[in-house]
Amino acid sequence: MSAAFDGPVTTGVSKFSNTLLDLLDRVEYRRVTTEEQFDPVYRLRYDAYRREEFIPINSAELVRDEFDDLPNAYCFGVYIDGVLVSSVRFHYITRQYPTSPSFSVFPDILGPMLDAGATILDPGRFTADFEASLAYPALPYLTLRLPTIAVQHFNVRYVLSTVRPEHAAFYKRVYKSVIIGSERFYHGLSFPMVLMACDIDVMYEDLLRRYPFFRSTPDERELLFGAAGRSPLSLIKPSARQAQSEAEVAPQTAIVPEGQASGIQTTIEP
Repeated sequence: MSAAFDGPVTTGVSKFSNTLLDLLDRVEYRRVTTEEQFDPVYRLRYDAYRREEFIPINSAELVRDEFDDLPNAYCFGVYIDGVLVSSVRFHYITRQYPTSPSFSVFPDILGPMLDAGATILDPGRFTADFEASLAYPALPYLTLRLPTIAVQHFNVRYVLSTVRPEHAAFYKRVYKSVIIGSERFYHGLSFPMVLMACDIDVMYEDLLRRYPFFRSTPDERELLFGAAGRSPLSLIKPSARQAQSEAEVAPQTAIVPEGQASGIQTTIEP
């Protein structure tokens, strides 16, 4: 999971979570189709990267790459009150289909994990509208909710975060991620990234208790990540409030695979 900005510290989790649940009532998610070459999500990426001068100017004013067209790619726009405010993309990678941005940069680290049978989500291209990031400081949580709930749909063992070193603290705090790959340069960006991973077996149930807005229903996950999610311009409402109400009545059972080899080597951040 990668971010162009950091999120607020979650002291007073109950109040924070209630605020996020209220904001989610105004949110819709839209899955980007590979057929749409000029989707506004690609312009949002361009504007975010150009604002920080991370990429050179291009005449199309779009950021789109070969990884957007892969069959294991899932790209989304996040809307508040009908306005596009952020976007995120992730790849579902396995031993049979390992292709993803992070794998292309860190194959020596991710290859052995996949060979051991691990399944992995590789989120990236997390970008936000500048004005929206000021108006909604919790926007990272609303956006990263997508790969966070995809964990259940794909039943993965690990979620990656390929991020700038200064953003690593956010992922350590929220996802209990650890650095497994030191700084490397990443697909046309002008700054180095570190590779982080969180072990779903270890942290997911605690994550849902701390951040109930990361809960979801099977129906929402199927609409977002199943075949229906590829229909053009389908706007999906988050189900966190419903899922939280159901969890309060009947707490969730374990939702992660058992018996998979870990394969993670923890390194110390420089």
